[in-house]
Amino acid sequence: MKTVILEHEYAAPAKEVWALATDLDALKEIMKGVVTFEGLPSGRVHQGQKITVQVSLFGKLPPQPYFMEVLECDDKAMILRSFEKGAGVKAWCHTLTVEPQPSGSRLRDVIEIDAGWMSWAFALWARFLYRKRHEPRVRMLADMQAKQAATDLEGSNLR
Repeated sequence: MKTVILEHEYAAPAKEVWALATDLDALKEIMKGVVTFEGLPSGRVHQGQKITVQVSLFGKLPPQPYFMEVLECDDKAMILRSFEKGAGVKAWCHTLTVEPQPSGSRLRDVIEIDAGWMSWAFALWARFLYRKRHEPRVRMLADMQAKQAATDLEGSNLR
C-alpha cells in the first residue's frame, strides 16, 4: 500500500473549485491526452454512484476496465471519497477535499493505492496524474470567472 498526497492552490472561491472537481464532463476535458474514458457519464458525481468505464492511457494503450464507487460526496463539507479498482489496481481509495483560503482555495488529494508489488509504480502514476489536473483546472476556472465578469458587466450596463 502506498499513499500519495497532493495539494494545489487556486485563486478561485472554494465552491467553484469544488463544482469543477466533482464534474465528470470537466474531468474528461482535464484528462484529455492523458487518459481517455469510454462510458463515463455526464454531470456531477453523487454519493452512491457506481461507474464502470474503459480507460486508455494516452489514448494509445488498449482500453482496460475500471470501476469507481462514490462512497461520499458532501457538497457542504466539500469532501469526495471514492473506492476504485481496475487496470492493474486492487484498490485506489481517493479522498478529495476543497477548503477556502485567504487567496482562494486549496484542493487536497489523498490517494491510497494497493497494486501489490507494483504499488510504487502506480503511486508515481498517481502523482503525475493528479499534478497534471492542476493547470487545466486553473485555465477552466479563469475562463469561468471571465465569463461571469462579462455577464456581470453586461448586466450592469443594462441598468
